[in-house]
Amino acid sequence: MGDSLKAPHSVSLKVLRLSRPSLATQYPLPNPTNLGISPKASLAYPSQNGTEDKFILSPVLNLPEAFGSAYVGETFSCTLCANNELDTLDTTKVVSGVRIQGDMQTPSNPTGSPLDLAGSLDDGDNTVSPGPGESLQRILRFELKEEGNHVLAVTVTYTETALGEGKAASGRVRTFRKLYQFVAQQLLSVRTKAGEVSQKDGPSRYLLEAQLENMGEAAVCLEAVNVNPKPPLKSTSLNWDMNPLGSHQHNNPILSPRDVIQVAFLLNQESNMEEGVDGTAPGDNKRVLGQLAIQWRSALGDRGSLSTGWLTARQ
Repeated sequence: MGDSLKAPHSVSLKVLRLSRPSLATQYPLPNPTNLGISPKASLAYPSQNGTEDKFILSPVLNLPEAFGSAYVGETFSCTLCANNELDTLDTTKVVSGVRIQGDMQTPSNPTGSPLDLAGSLDDGDNTVSPGPGESLQRILRFELKEEGNHVLAVTVTYTETALGEGKAASGRVRTFRKLYQFVAQQLLSVRTKAGEVSQKDGPSRYLLEAQLENMGEAAVCLEAVNVNPKPPLKSTSLNWDMNPLGSHQHNNPILSPRDVIQVAFLLNQESNMEEGVDGTAPGDNKRVLGQLAIQWRSALGDRGSLSTGWLTARQ
């Protein structure tokens, strides 16, 4: 029994993170003919007409060479591949009933929670019998919602059946488990400040300011920054998405690494709602204003979103 457990597995597991490719860069040499070097030696994709040869970006798509960074607010995607490592000429055993299960362990849930894998069958039977050299592939997607260590636990189960004299012996179920650890970091650092700007005997008005800093390694484009106000407050943006002079066009800001942008919102109490419904706890001098919601796109076009907790201001 001990020798059989030590036998190498007939199925291997490969995990590859899915991310968008980027355009490969090239650095053309100035006057390469004077250096005795071919003009095409430094080009990633030499063109026929040579018009794009002096541009730093080439039309070649470049896949990431490393795992990269994982950020809160983005979707972590990867493919799980269980490969049948048996040789096509091996007639001593066969593999069947291959199954992949994935769990994600997070700081708030260290025991892990099962993940839904794309590509599973609708009837609940997630087992496949790949032949020699074939594989079973599943794709998982997980929304990163908190900072800290994350562990992707992948379990592969399959049935290995020994063959002898053309007859199949009773198969044995084999399983193995692999852990993949990564750290989710904060992409956007958010610092807020709020204060009351109401006039005496007038409706309640508050000014909410926020500083957003890009803590990542690449540029991001802010798609939207909004406040989801607590009734009876109504939010008005004082940022780039305002429509000056009736124009409906605006340029979304792009934050390079360590860039900081400041946004502001004016929150007014709606006159048609009761004054008493203000979200203020009894005996507390703080008023709940709302939540800040941020949406962005990474340099490769991946979407991300972040929502803060309830923001308050002193009355």
